[in-house]
Amino acid sequence: MKGLIRKHTYSEAGVDIGLEATAVKALVSTMTFRREGDCAPAGGSGHFAGLIEFGDYYLAMAVDGVGTKMLVADVMEDWSTIGIDCIAMNVNDLYVMNIEPVAFVDYVATDKLSITKMEQVGMGLNEGARQANMTIIGGETATLKGMVTGLDVAGTCLGIQKQDAIITGETITAGDVIVGVPSSGIHSNGLTLARELVDSYARYDQEMPWGTTLGEELLTPPTRIYAGVLDVTAACDVHGMCHITGGGLLNLKRLGDWGYEITDPLIPQPIYPWMQSMGDVEEAEMYRTFNMGMGYVFIVPEESVPVVQKIFTDARPVGRITDAPGVFLRGEPIE
Repeated sequence: MKGLIRKHTYSEAGVDIGLEATAVKALVSTMTFRREGDCAPAGGSGHFAGLIEFGDYYLAMAVDGVGTKMLVADVMEDWSTIGIDCIAMNVNDLYVMNIEPVAFVDYVATDKLSITKMEQVGMGLNEGARQANMTIIGGETATLKGMVTGLDVAGTCLGIQKQDAIITGETITAGDVIVGVPSSGIHSNGLTLARELVDSYARYDQEMPWGTTLGEELLTPPTRIYAGVLDVTAACDVHGMCHITGGGLLNLKRLGDWGYEITDPLIPQPIYPWMQSMGDVEEAEMYRTFNMGMGYVFIVPEESVPVVQKIFTDARPVGRITDAPGVFLRGEPIE
């Protein structure tokens, strides 16, 4: 042990979800200009992707990065999968609106160029693009010595969908079934808290009972790309979808002022109970920080559940929609 066990939170680790939400509101509130005429924006901000009118279609854009998972890659000296994380964090935010990703541009910032790192990042980006059936059409590399320490990878994704096929959650009704799809692990969110726990109580090369090192567990299961979503929406009625990222179950609130009752959550991968026990992290804090084994959610009428499970064979119902606003885990609120 590197220190005495104390209760850990995401906020104390350096990421205050509440402050982040307030800061984003402050930023967005200043950006009031909207284009008029052709290719005008549709709707407001706040969902997973922004929409632009394009004839009978909507173009959509999403932007995201790998975050502090990059620091784990540096420790492990393995940058081969972080490109998959970067692609996944973008395309999954398009899938939730039933939008097909078609093009991507990357942004790599570093204090010093490394051929090895760049080659490995490119490998991951290419594999992520292959899984999402999407072309990387360009990008930007910036050497920012004194401003950036190490390596940062982010990107922007372009998607397209017919206007009448967009799914925003507007058709969600009480009684709908919440179907959870497993994550591949910790994905690319909550790593600030995860790294603090490893730094405090363990080592990245520490062998775990389930057969991997802690470093491998945090890094090499890259974020799952849920490309099968488009097959589900083409085959059955879907009322809403959610990508469970930073903020955990609180992401569900982005779909509307409903009650999200999670009564039978998916079983988290072993890394989660290890972190919870090692850092004495409260269950609610775990579910408002990490995906806890559930990376994607479908909200569907009862008759659509078998279709979802036919395409995502590892998916299963985890709860239902109610009229009482809020997110609840086994009856307890997640706030």
